[in-house]
Amino acid sequence: MSTEIARARAEQIWRLVEAKTGPFKALSDAVWDTPELAYDEHRSVAAHLAALEREGFRIVRDVAGIETAVMGEAGEGGPVIAILGEYDALPGLSQCAGHAEHRPLEPHGNGHGCGHNLLGAASLLAATAVKDYIAANGIRARVRYYGCPAEEGGAAKGFMVRAGAFADCDIAICWHPAAFSGVNEPISLANTRIDFTFKGRAAHAAATPHLGRSALDAVELMNVGVNYMREHMPSDARIHYAYLDAGGIAPNVVQARAKVRYLIRARDLVEMTALVERVKNIARGAALMSETAVDIKVISAVSNLMGNGPLEAAMHEAFMRLGPPRFDDADRAFAAEMQKTFKDDDIVAAYRRHGLPVVRGKTLCDLIVPLENKGSGGVGSTDVGDVSWVVPTVQARGATYAIGTPGHSWQLTGQGKAPAAHKGMVHVAKVMADTAIAAIHDETLVARAKADLAARTRDQPYVCPLPNDIDPPKDMSLVA
Repeated sequence: MSTEIARARAEQIWRLVEAKTGPFKALSDAVWDTPELAYDEHRSVAAHLAALEREGFRIVRDVAGIETAVMGEAGEGGPVIAILGEYDALPGLSQCAGHAEHRPLEPHGNGHGCGHNLLGAASLLAATAVKDYIAANGIRARVRYYGCPAEEGGAAKGFMVRAGAFADCDIAICWHPAAFSGVNEPISLANTRIDFTFKGRAAHAAATPHLGRSALDAVELMNVGVNYMREHMPSDARIHYAYLDAGGIAPNVVQARAKVRYLIRARDLVEMTALVERVKNIARGAALMSETAVDIKVISAVSNLMGNGPLEAAMHEAFMRLGPPRFDDADRAFAAEMQKTFKDDDIVAAYRRHGLPVVRGKTLCDLIVPLENKGSGGVGSTDVGDVSWVVPTVQARGATYAIGTPGHSWQLTGQGKAPAAHKGMVHVAKVMADTAIAAIHDETLVARAKADLAARTRDQPYVCPLPNDIDPPKDMSLVA
C-alpha cells in the first residue's frame, strides 16, 4: 500500500474520530465522576451501554456471565477487529479534578488513579469511528468494542477468554494512559491472587494459652517463610501480601481465624506456576508448625503479555502518521504544577520506562517513542495478557498526564478530567482506529499477525491460569 493511500485513509478516520469527540469526552468524565471498583462498575457500564445504543451497535450484555462486561458489534462479514476498553477504579485515590495538591473528594474514597475512565472512552470512540468508516466505504468487516471490568486485580478478561468471548476475533487493539505516546512494549508479569485462611482454636491468652492455636501466628510464620524465600526466586518475580483479617482486636484472645491475600508475580506462566506452588507449601508448613488448618483459595490470575511484531509495526506507522499529541501552554503549565508534587525519581522512572534519555524541565510528551526502544523500569501486570495469547494483540501508550506522574496515585486521578487528558484520549483513539483500518484493508497484515502469534506459542501453548472451578470474584473487594 502506498504512503499516499495510507495517509488518505488515516485522514478520513481521524475526521470520523473528531466528529464524535464531544460525547466521548463526556463519557470519560461521567465515569471519572462515579469511580467503581472491580466487578462493581454498574454505573460505568451503564454509561458505556448508553453510548453503544446511541451509536447503533449490536449489544451483548453480561459477557461471560459478568454483569459489568459488555460487547458491542457493528458491520457484517470480513475480519473481526476487537477494541478493548476498561472502566474500573481503585480504592483510596479520590481527588478533586484539576488540583495540584492532595484534596480528596471523599475521604478514603475511590478514584481513577490508573486512567481507566479515559481508557474505555477512547477505545469506544475508536470503535465508533471504525464503525462509521466501514459503513461509509461499504467495507465488509466487523468492529467490536469489549467493555471489560475488573482489570485491577479481577482478571475479567481471563474469565472472558476462558468463556470463549474472543474466539472468533482476528486481532485485538487496546491502549493505556501514560506519560509518553507510542506502541506499548509487550512485557508484563503473570500473576495470581490467592487468599490463605488459617483456622486455629480460641483460648484465653493469659489463663489457658496452651489450649489455643493461633491463626495469626500461622499467618506471621507464613510471611516469614515467604520473606526468606525471596533470596531464592527469580530476580524479576514479585510477591506482595495484605492482611484481610488479623483475627480481631482483642490481644487477650488467641486468634482463631486469620486471613492474608498474596499476589504472586513472575515473568511468565511457567515461572509463576512454580512460584505459586512454593508459596502454597510455605503456607502448609506454617499451618503444620502452628497446629492450625489452612484453606487456600485462588481469587484471580493473569498471563504475561504476548507481543506481536506485525501489529506493533502497523501501530507505530499509525503513530508516525499522526505525530505526537498537541498540548498547549495551559496544559504544560498545569502539568508543571503537578510535577512539583513528584519526586525527581518519579520523573527519571518515567523516562526509563520508555527507554528515553531524561530531559529536565519537560512537562508533557512531545514525541513518539521509537518502536525499538526497550524500557528498563519496573513491570506490572494486566489481564490483556490472556487475550494476547489467543488473539494477535497490540497496545498503545497514550500521553494523557504529566511526565513523572506516579501510577495508582491521587495525582493521576487529579489529571483525569484535564484538557490534556482529553487531548491525549482523542489522539490515541485516532491511532487505534487507524491501526484497525490498516488491518481491515490489508489481509496480509492479519495473516502475518496470526502467524506471528502461532510461532510465539508453538512451544508453549496457552493454558488459562484460572482454575476451572472458580468464578469471577465479584466480591473480591470484601475482605471478611
